[in-house]
Amino acid sequence: MHMSIRFLKEGWDVDGVDNMNDYYSVDLKRKRVNEIISFLKDSNNEFQFFEKDLNSNVWGELSAHEYDAVVHLAAQAGVRYSIDNPRIYLESNVLGFQSVIEFVERKSIRRFVYASSSSVYGKSSVEPFTETEACNQPESYYAATKKSNELMAQAYFKTKGLNSIGLRFFTVYGPWGRPDMAPFLFANAAFKGEKIKVFNHGNQKRDFTYVGDIVEGIYLSVENFEKIKGPEVFNIGYGSPTGLMDFIALIESTTGRELNKTYVEAQLGDVEVTYANTKKLESTFGYSPRVGLAEGVSKFIEWFKDNYENTDC
Repeated sequence: MHMSIRFLKEGWDVDGVDNMNDYYSVDLKRKRVNEIISFLKDSNNEFQFFEKDLNSNVWGELSAHEYDAVVHLAAQAGVRYSIDNPRIYLESNVLGFQSVIEFVERKSIRRFVYASSSSVYGKSSVEPFTETEACNQPESYYAATKKSNELMAQAYFKTKGLNSIGLRFFTVYGPWGRPDMAPFLFANAAFKGEKIKVFNHGNQKRDFTYVGDIVEGIYLSVENFEKIKGPEVFNIGYGSPTGLMDFIALIESTTGRELNKTYVEAQLGDVEVTYANTKKLESTFGYSPRVGLAEGVSKFIEWFKDNYENTDC
């Protein structure tokens, strides 16, 4: 949603594809689409939405259009969900990616950017994580599917000459974010007076990256795509990990509510620390994250209060 609006603001026409599955609130997803449509009232550009699965006949419909770029952000999300439901991830994250890259190659689309994940690094990676890491010890099936996307992109360059950019996202948060992620869960618990689970007894760190900075990195990658050749991958993060307890304290200070915490063991598939080295993205495209955690959480909580403070979610 944020990315669509960013490109519309810059004069692009945008087509969006999403199957609107119920892994999390479909209502939230439809509100995101409506937010884009609302933006169009003040825009001369066009947005068209296709409620279709990537492994459907949507590509026949899209073939009637000409595209300057494809940005592939669709995936079955969730590290822990992938442990019990691997086939869903195979169908969406691997076969779905195949459908997208086939379309890009068939239509000779010059610019192809896709979302990878910081999850590819695993527990054995050296901090801060750099793109030169082998990333061959995934901690979850989700991570394995994301690494497979990078390998598929490499194979398509070798066999088809297709250039691509994979962006390894680091803990994206902000307005309109996923209800199953910590910022939403903690904010909801703060306003409802509910308990939260603090995994690994709070001994985790995450490189929280504001969604606006992620979108800017995507936009810069598309606009400057000619600077790369081959199947490049880039970290995209804030570049400064925050301890889980510090993040919880920030949620508490921003909401003015103390959270009721239950300390539990780490979850299967989790890594203790994520930490992005973003020098490659900075030197190639001029990426520079602008929104610090305190400002980003404030923006998120403001949005949450407007949409969820007095509702069940």
